[in-house]
Amino acid sequence: MVSRPAKGSGDSSAGRTFAEVPTVAVIGCGVVGRRVARQLTASGLVDRLILGARRPQRLHGFVRQLLDVDVDVVAPGPLPAAEITVLAQPGGGHAELAEEALGNGSHVVSVSEAVGDVQGLLDLDATANKAERAVIVGAAFSPGMSCLLARHCGQRFDQVEEVHVARMGTGGPACQRQLHRARTKDAVEWRNGDWIKRPSGTGRELVWFPDPLGARDCYRAALPDPLLLAASFPSADRITAKVAATRRDRFTAWLPMLRPPHTDGGPGAIRVEIRGVLEGDQATDVIGAIDYPSAVAGALASISAEWLLQEALPHGAWSLGMLDDPVPWLQELETRGITAAVYEGISTT
Repeated sequence: MVSRPAKGSGDSSAGRTFAEVPTVAVIGCGVVGRRVARQLTASGLVDRLILGARRPQRLHGFVRQLLDVDVDVVAPGPLPAAEITVLAQPGGGHAELAEEALGNGSHVVSVSEAVGDVQGLLDLDATANKAERAVIVGAAFSPGMSCLLARHCGQRFDQVEEVHVARMGTGGPACQRQLHRARTKDAVEWRNGDWIKRPSGTGRELVWFPDPLGARDCYRAALPDPLLLAASFPSADRITAKVAATRRDRFTAWLPMLRPPHTDGGPGAIRVEIRGVLEGDQATDVIGAIDYPSAVAGALASISAEWLLQEALPHGAWSLGMLDDPVPWLQELETRGITAAVYEGISTT
């Protein structure tokens, strides 16, 4: 069994067990929500699943695939009582739902990549600590996997001075619509101890992603990764995030989506570049990953829920990059077929 990480020193969640019927509510049953439900069912830790969907009648066929677990399907309304509430619905309103879930005595796992959701969820830290519950922020591809990779890569350095995240690919239709909106909003970057806003669509950079995706032009957008990584690297001078875009993506960002989103927008990739001081010299390290964003989001949200059920994670509102040790998470992802790769030969002095 992989040892579980702690946000600080020791395990801050002792004393309670879920000896009753372990129940997890998955609110939002798109591509990511269904992946979460499948993995939770296969984990053997959940006896009862509550699936929240806008059109419950469309889930009948899917529910029949979930064996050895009791499944209830609910329409939009007050959140159901559950030990864990996974918020996998489209971005927007996650902070309000998380606050409601905390009031019900539930842990919360959010996969939202909307900047407003991420900031609102982080603001629930005091409420979550008082309730002795956890609010896991951005348990998805980017943020989520990107935060784990940055934390893991950055631990080698004596001092981290810059963190740069680039991503490409999307999950389901909701993720694609969120990214379409993000391309019209100001990007937020950390620079020299202060937050600055930059216009979306600027900062063109040719980024080399893991093969076979290769090089793509990346631009600024309203991405939440810097908000989460700033807590992990308080001494960094610069923290940025960019996303791959074609010329059509940039020119049509201000228009409604011209065609329906794909059912699944993968494959995708993440590239994290760390610059700083390593053994007394200036160095640059790069780490990346390639997979379907919906698969990574589903795995991370499921792992989060499973380890919360086992009382293995700390209370409060936090992201995966804020944990002391990202290795157990990366090891668990590897057992589920999701691996990272270090760019050989990139480090320079």
